[in-house]
Amino acid sequence: MKLKLGIPKGSLENATVDLFRRAGFNITTSSRSYFPAIDDPEMECMLIRAQEMARYVEDGILDAGLTGRDWVEEVGANVHPFADLIYAKQSFGKVRWVLAVPESGPIQSVKDLEGKIIATELVATTKRYLERNGVNAKVEFSWGATEVKPPVLADAIVEVTETGSSLRANKLRIVETVLESNTQLIVNNQSMLDPWKRQKLDDLKMLLEGAINALGKVGLMLNVHRDSLQNVIGVLPSLKGPTVSALSDPEWFAVNTILDESTVRMIIPRLKAAGAEGIVEYPLNKIVF
Repeated sequence: MKLKLGIPKGSLENATVDLFRRAGFNITTSSRSYFPAIDDPEMECMLIRAQEMARYVEDGILDAGLTGRDWVEEVGANVHPFADLIYAKQSFGKVRWVLAVPESGPIQSVKDLEGKIIATELVATTKRYLERNGVNAKVEFSWGATEVKPPVLADAIVEVTETGSSLRANKLRIVETVLESNTQLIVNNQSMLDPWKRQKLDDLKMLLEGAINALGKVGLMLNVHRDSLQNVIGVLPSLKGPTVSALSDPEWFAVNTILDESTVRMIIPRLKAAGAEGIVEYPLNKIVF
């Protein structure tokens, strides 16, 4: 048996392949093929645009796929949201679909869009957003380069952003957040009922979540004399407290811990000053809770 898995083609593709590598799966893509190779004989992959993923999973063409929660809601697909995987194209966080307008324009809220034109790729969601706010405006599908359309081709846009830098570069101002989204592993409802596929999906979820848990974190191990042990432990922030093990010399201990990579450059000098020796920093691929 094989689990048929959809990999998002486009902006999420590289980040997804890298996430799978950290989880222990090597996926090899080719510009001439929509069927990437994966080093798991029980899985086969297909590259699908994130915007279309939910439809193919719902129809059973794929057992599961990775796509944004935004696109699941946009098409109203009847699929099972199996895992929230918080990563995006440029960062390891959520993305926002925002209402943006020319920064020097008069529009201050969604209420000011009555009778206006809004360009977006997220048409159905934007229409529901306007309806919730009691606003009647024209929503046009944007085929790309949405940021350049105001003010000539549209009065406002609804566009996805991670940092807002592209919007600012095009002299646009964010008015409101329409939808917050993150990547999800979605599963076909019938595949959820298959015991073999469900076990395979459970294993995949655990490994992918473990890879995400390890993002931005490193391991640290060091040796410390008994007299300095409490001082060193006092310096260390850790996941659930450091692991302390006795060495062959009863006066010395080995200490292992996990911490944010961004704090290492500040903590190592403090550890050294507190009496730590043989300090080793090492990368992490997965943290499974």
